[in-house]
Amino acid sequence: MSEPEPVEPGRRFEAVVFGWSGTAVADPAEDAGRLRKLVEELCAHGLDLYLVTGARLPEVDGRLQARPVGPGRLYLCVDEGSEVHRVGVDGTRLVHRRTATPAEEAALDRAARVTVDALARRDVPAAVVPRLNRRAIDLAPGTEEPAAAVRKRLRASGRLSLYGIVELATDAALRAGLPDPRVTSDGRYVQIGLTDRADAARWVLDDLRRRGIAPRLVLFAGAAFGRIRGVPGADAPLLVPEASRSVAVSVGAEPAGVPAGVTVLGGGPARFLALLADQLERRRRGDVPDVDDTPDWTLTVDGLDPDLERVHETLLAIADGRLGTRGTPLLAHPATDPGVRAAGVYARTGADSELAGCPDWTTLPGTVSDPTLLRRRLDLRTGVLRQDGPVAALQFSSLARPATVVLRAEGPPGRLPGTDRYTLPGPFAAALSDLCRDGRLDRLGGYAPDEADARAARATAEELGFDRLLAEHRAAWAARWDAADVVVLDGDPELQLAIRFALFHMMASVADEGEAAVGARGLVGGGYRGHVFWDSDVFVLPFLAATHPAAARAMLEYRIRRLDAARAGALRRGNRGARFPWESAVDGFDVTPSFGRLPSGEIARIRTGEAEEHITADVAWAASCYLDWTGDTEFAEGPGRELVLETARYWASRIRLDSEGRGHIYGVIGPDEYHEPVDDNTFTNVMARWNLKRAAALDGAEGACWRRLADALVDGFDPMSRLYEQFAGFFDLEPLLIADVAPRRPIAAELLLGVPRTRASQVVKQPDVLMLHHLVPDEMAPDSLGANLDFYEPRTAHGSSLSPAVHASLLARAGRFRDALAALRIAARIDLDDISGSTASGLHVATMGGLWQALVFGFAGVRPRGDTLVVDPRIPPQWGGLQIRLRFRGKPFVLRIDHQSVELDAAGALALTRRDGHWEVHAP
Repeated sequence: MSEPEPVEPGRRFEAVVFGWSGTAVADPAEDAGRLRKLVEELCAHGLDLYLVTGARLPEVDGRLQARPVGPGRLYLCVDEGSEVHRVGVDGTRLVHRRTATPAEEAALDRAARVTVDALARRDVPAAVVPRLNRRAIDLAPGTEEPAAAVRKRLRASGRLSLYGIVELATDAALRAGLPDPRVTSDGRYVQIGLTDRADAARWVLDDLRRRGIAPRLVLFAGAAFGRIRGVPGADAPLLVPEASRSVAVSVGAEPAGVPAGVTVLGGGPARFLALLADQLERRRRGDVPDVDDTPDWTLTVDGLDPDLERVHETLLAIADGRLGTRGTPLLAHPATDPGVRAAGVYARTGADSELAGCPDWTTLPGTVSDPTLLRRRLDLRTGVLRQDGPVAALQFSSLARPATVVLRAEGPPGRLPGTDRYTLPGPFAAALSDLCRDGRLDRLGGYAPDEADARAARATAEELGFDRLLAEHRAAWAARWDAADVVVLDGDPELQLAIRFALFHMMASVADEGEAAVGARGLVGGGYRGHVFWDSDVFVLPFLAATHPAAARAMLEYRIRRLDAARAGALRRGNRGARFPWESAVDGFDVTPSFGRLPSGEIARIRTGEAEEHITADVAWAASCYLDWTGDTEFAEGPGRELVLETARYWASRIRLDSEGRGHIYGVIGPDEYHEPVDDNTFTNVMARWNLKRAAALDGAEGACWRRLADALVDGFDPMSRLYEQFAGFFDLEPLLIADVAPRRPIAAELLLGVPRTRASQVVKQPDVLMLHHLVPDEMAPDSLGANLDFYEPRTAHGSSLSPAVHASLLARAGRFRDALAALRIAARIDLDDISGSTASGLHVATMGGLWQALVFGFAGVRPRGDTLVVDPRIPPQWGGLQIRLRFRGKPFVLRIDHQSVELDAAGALALTRRDGHWEVHAP
């Protein structure tokens, strides 16, 4: 357990796990009325309670008789962890049972019989009492002799100590064939079982994990953690390793001492009831909840550095898919940049569209007078931001009720506003209510396009209250993590935090209902004016398709609802089909600016809106990626089919055939963007070819023509060198290796070399050709990855934040682990270290998606192939392995991959087979 912490006075806990006899009650016959009242009131105020005991359900429920109403929950973990019952107003409901198999029942009988026979030879009276998953050996059969008296009699007779009986029973159980017998004793009964309180503790902690409550927020209370006459106390099994960050207290006498980390309070059940009463008082008065500060789950910023503050506010941002709020201090400071933004809500229309600023809901009166007192902790596990300083506060934007905001604060008199209800106008109106009492503030509110809906959201929040809103918000985040977490086994804790930081912000940036417009910088900054690029379709959507398909479907809905605008965009250029814009906002028409400022300060023409056309195939690729992971037949036969066909029609009208019948696409810009415009950009041509082939399989009328055009398209491949020429004439440019002239990478090559030389050289911004090996590997020539990595990687400046993650993925596939891990670290730290110098204007959510793809597509080698999922891992020696949570064809599962094997946990819904040197996941 953790180091002892003061408990009275102490802090607010979110769950209490406690024993029964000796902890909650002293005498089985005493009235439990006060305990009952405390339990019911604590549940009503949001505390979760778990009673763990060796007694059976009627004995406990008949005494306690609690019938609580939430949001807190009461569970009775009875019969040494064999059963768990949830208690509500209608009584008890079985939620978990460990049932012995016939072979285990027979082994329990053999062990008990052998033990009783051995005791009889030592003149110790004993009898077997069958119980669920165990056999209780009664050491005083036919009497009412209490446990203490039995222990005393055994000691006085000298026949056999209680410890000796436990050892004897354990040996009998092992000989009977039980591989992991649980032998416990309360002094009168020695029980041989399949479960004990350790099983109950693990079930409890797993249940709390599923509802977003970490071990540090849990209090374990018992009366017998230490050894009694050589036998571990009844509560000792509760101290499982999973509870190592919890707080444990004993209210018992503990004459032989307690395990490390347990605080002995003494005082028996009266002291335990005082602990519960203290927790109730903390909730009644509105104490600010704490957060778990596990290093690989928590991002912490101490103090306020004016030079880095805006970066920190971006990193500490909270969002719910609809609304994003920067992690600004609650009190004002000149260096801060507060901001609240709503997805898809733009301030203007046309080329000047930008993501609108919404009313701020976080500001409190006063200023930050001493920045050294400020501490902010973002709990990635639950999506809450805890701030400490002159004012302590917890704030979140509800994932369970998007666009509902919640703040609880406590501070000295004058720091907090008074009680009020008010509406803040804006493009996304906010209706807020402040309830202030005794130096504590609850601010609840809702955002909506019109004030009436915002007020309705506020009314719902007020009705639910802080504790219920927090409970459902935590549970919503726990469910998302349960579907999406990625763990590097035996890896770098800093890398693990960076991975979870990326996954958290991707999940927070995308709504899962209606349509989701995902800007290049998420919901927490004004970078790129909140416009939607290919970044979201190609880098963010795959993560969601494989973990939370509803959000991926909402992203596609944004494109589908703007298909008519894409058709109009193609028609304006004299083409058929649909041409998606490079930058999109409200209506789906192109909003790419015509001019921009280079890093050098020079004003330059922006031509991406005119010529970076690969986005049309990228959107089709995203739709196909969603279909491959989900098998969504309704989408495949409806809007998905239309999208793939219309984009193929565009490419069919865009391709030009020369006199030899070869297909060309002239005047485009590829992902590289250092060279513009170019002819036959390999990325554009190959993605167009892929698009035509995918569409041809859907449409018989046009399919034959599309297949001919796909086969005719040139791709710049040289079978002798195995190299792809990035575009026509690229090999004729200055053969400059940026790796030889740059002090480090990533670097902006235009600043180092100047724009003219950069465009005249083979230096590229990001992996144009290589990205094809990542996105559509089956479209690339076999055994061509290595040659192209050797050629293009030294020429890549990584001037785009998307570049390192793609390289990490491909280097892993090639088995070049040192370089792969170096690239992975850059991708993981893009925002955390502000590598690009632009994090203040928003998060690089596409880079975060690239990081996930590097781990899943690259290192784990997971890709859909028809109705199966191929798993072909490349695990670096520096890692113990990877554990990845995914969803394939509607079925969630966990993959655990190490250097020798792949394990699948899918509750029987999916099967894992080995074939041709790789594994495949498929429906059984």
